[in-house]
Amino acid sequence: MVATAASAWRFLPGVLLLLSGFAYAGVMDSKADSTARVLSLQHTHTGKSLTVTYYRDGQYQDQALAQLDAFLADFRTGEATPMDPGVYDILYRLHDKAGSQAPYQIISAYRSPATNEMLRKPGSGVAQKSQHLLGKAIDVRLADVSSEQLYNIALSMQAGGVGYYRDSDFVHVDTGRVRHW
Repeated sequence: MVATAASAWRFLPGVLLLLSGFAYAGVMDSKADSTARVLSLQHTHTGKSLTVTYYRDGQYQDQALAQLDAFLADFRTGEATPMDPGVYDILYRLHDKAGSQAPYQIISAYRSPATNEMLRKPGSGVAQKSQHLLGKAIDVRLADVSSEQLYNIALSMQAGGVGYYRDSDFVHVDTGRVRHW
């Protein structure tokens, strides 16, 4: 019995160190969670710009999300849908990791079923069941980061689908399953 108690005391410093590591990680998570997340966007088809704080004090900002949903509506039909806030989180992290100072140039975000079907022609790369239809995808570029670099950074994040369209010079990101093309 004495040997068991002595053995337990030898492990106590390691257990305390481990527990303090969990406590520190919790502080870091809550600190990171309280960071305001801002996105700056320019729509290549409408010419409109938007800078918005979509997340603050650990919460998504409803008014900002509504502004983003309207800004990212199908520019051909005017139809909008609630976008998955996870798309904004991917953009926020991607911008940070890329070290960009430029606003995102938006190529495409939400697509209505009519627009998606119109764009679907052989060799177009437009999927019949596109994540754009669900408000879970966005096509972007940055003026100060090459699309190839942006693609590679997005791939490393393992946060969802990532596509690189070299000829059109943009990157697709979505909150679907992890995959790439």
